[in-house]
Amino acid sequence: MGLNNSNKTINTDRIDCSGSFKVTLALAASPDISSHPTDIVLVLDRSGSMAGSPLTNLKNGAKKFIDIIDEATDNTQDGNIGSGSRIGIVSFAETAVQNTQLITSVDALKAAVDSLTAGGSTNHADAFAQATAMFDPASANAKVIVMFTDGKTTAGPDPNPVAAAARAMGIVIYCIGLVGADGIDPNVLNEWATDPDASHVAVTPDDAELEDLFADLAANISKPGATDIVLNEVLNPDFIITNVMMPTKGSATVLSQTALKWTIDQLGTTANEGATLEFFVQHVADTSGTKLVNQSITYTDAENNQATFPAPTIEVDCGVVVQPEPCPVPVEVSIGGCQDSLVYNVGDVYLESLGRILQLDVNIKNVCPDKRVALAVILTEVDQQGNEFERGMKTITVPAHHSPSCRDVLVKCIKFILPQDLDVSGGTPFALCNARNFKVRIFAHNIDFDFRCCNVTI
Repeated sequence: MGLNNSNKTINTDRIDCSGSFKVTLALAASPDISSHPTDIVLVLDRSGSMAGSPLTNLKNGAKKFIDIIDEATDNTQDGNIGSGSRIGIVSFAETAVQNTQLITSVDALKAAVDSLTAGGSTNHADAFAQATAMFDPASANAKVIVMFTDGKTTAGPDPNPVAAAARAMGIVIYCIGLVGADGIDPNVLNEWATDPDASHVAVTPDDAELEDLFADLAANISKPGATDIVLNEVLNPDFIITNVMMPTKGSATVLSQTALKWTIDQLGTTANEGATLEFFVQHVADTSGTKLVNQSITYTDAENNQATFPAPTIEVDCGVVVQPEPCPVPVEVSIGGCQDSLVYNVGDVYLESLGRILQLDVNIKNVCPDKRVALAVILTEVDQQGNEFERGMKTITVPAHHSPSCRDVLVKCIKFILPQDLDVSGGTPFALCNARNFKVRIFAHNIDFDFRCCNVTI
């Protein structure tokens, strides 16, 4: 039966900014039908919209399905479903009928298929109910329903709960859909079928393709488990893998901080079998929000089984994050030979939410009314090797302005005294005309804010 389940879960739906959580990958597979007896019920739509070529092609497809299962169970088309497996037929229109019980006679099964005639509305709920009732709960055989339909439900109750109850009993549901006159909704088939949809649902607009769809499905059901499995998982870059547990089957290799590979030689080749891989993931970004855990996940095996995995999301709460900005880029300032004074405009500086930034002559941008500004200027002198030597720091309170709107404020004439005996620029010692090189760093922020503690007068 090949791969019959693939899943991905996480053990929580919310973490803090640097929080961790566990991811579980799961696979399940079943052996081929010759060594793993299976009861299969073909559920066939014979409503009025199936009249003509759709019903003819449906019959051909169903009979080909029976032949393939016949051969798969005992390696020959001998007219008998072997190895303990059985097939039953249910057909439906406004109501459903058990056209056969679970039997092994290929002739009897084909005769039941050939006897179908089209007419009436479409009652999917009764079809699922009649198919489910055909299985013996005490039987150890695997249980499969193959639902074929070409239209929407037009009679009876909602079929979703009936299909869900069948799946809960361990019945695997496959759906084949023909886009017929009643306008089938593929999403409904996905709801009825066992996950993953990619390997349990097939839809075609052309009834001539029904024979091939039934043949492909029969081949899938008779597959010998899954071999040479390779699963590649790549995380969203906001997360990293911190620890990988030993898988219950196969081996796991960490490819990078955000990627791993899980390989399994064989799964479900001799009996129903599952495998899980658990690994731990930590959030390493600094932004909050609902985030996808994985960026991609791919699956391959030698039998070309198809696997789809859920894409879990997790809520990350980083609270209020302050991003310290790097030190400002220094402005290069040089005093030429024999210059005893220098006026140098070192440009604009914008108010920052953190740090105190100012320059010798500086234009502070967008200072709002009634807000004082704190400024700091750090000056260093640079020697010929690029080493910096502290030459002082000045802090200044810029008075608030009372203009009706935010405006720029120009601060002028911030003075530093630079004793000549501190000259590290080289040249003649203590010579007044030596060139000296400096770097200036400026910081600025508002002093005043609107916050007041309760019951406190400021």
